Formats: sequence, structure tokens, C-alpha cells
Amino acid sequence: MNLIKKIRDWGDQNHPKWLDYFRILLGIVLIWKGIDFYINMEVFNHLMRGAMLGAAFSISFIAHLIILAHIIGGLAIALGTHTRFFCLVNLPILIGAVFFINMSAGIFKPYSEFWFSTLVLIGLICFIVEGNGIISVERQQSVSEA
Repeated sequence: MNLIKKIRDWGDQNHPKWLDYFRILLGIVLIWKGIDFYINMEVFNHLMRGAMLGAAFSISFIAHLIILAHIIGGLAIALGTHTRFFCLVNLPILIGAVFFINMSAGIFKPYSEFWFSTLVLIGLICFIVEGNGIISVERQQSVSEA
């Protein structure tokens, strides 16, 4: 627990402003992917079946959970509220996307989403350590309360 507190404190003290813009962009990308998955649900279910996740009900249930996590988590990450929590929520989804979905599809195929998913995964890991930053709802609330 002491190590987690040290990492959190270090991330709060060493946070350049450009990372806030990257955090906002990461949140927008997650919202966009959640909406894209919702609009193209049949293609998304086909991708999930390719990952051999099980019965149709569980695939549909997992698909809806992923869509919800991306949209709500992306909004929270973009606004800068509970960033670490929502990055942790989206982390297993992106690990599954990178290592099970996109790797099996081929990383050097044209229009492969492997590199894009990997970049989003790196961003999530970064903001688990870094946290909200200066341009965030939580920071504005703490300043106004003080």
C-alpha cells in the first residue's frame, strides 16, 4: 500500500500540462470507440466470437459492458474525474483487445488496429500513474473548496 501511495504522490507532483491534453484526447478516443462499437454491434460481436469467448448471451453481455466502460470511462477520463479508477476499468478491455483480438488478426495487415490499441493501452497505463492533472474537474473542485 505504501508503494501505491508513493506512485500516486509522484504522479500528482510531476504532471506536465501537455499530458492533460493527451488525457482529454484519450478520453475522446475511448468515447469514439464505444460509440463505434455500438453502431457496428454485429461486426463487434463477430470480433468477439473470433476471440472464442463463449455463448451468444455472454458475448452480447460482454459487448455491452465494454461499450458502457468505454463511453462512461472515456467521459470521466476526458473531464478528469476519477481518472485512475476508469483507467483501471478500461485496462483489462484494452489488454484483451491488444493481445487476443488484434494480435490474432495480424499486426502488419493494412488498417490493423493493433498499433492504435497499443497506444491507447500505453495511455491508460500512463494515467494510472499520472492521475488527473491540472486541467481537470477534480483539481478545479479542490481549488474552489480551499
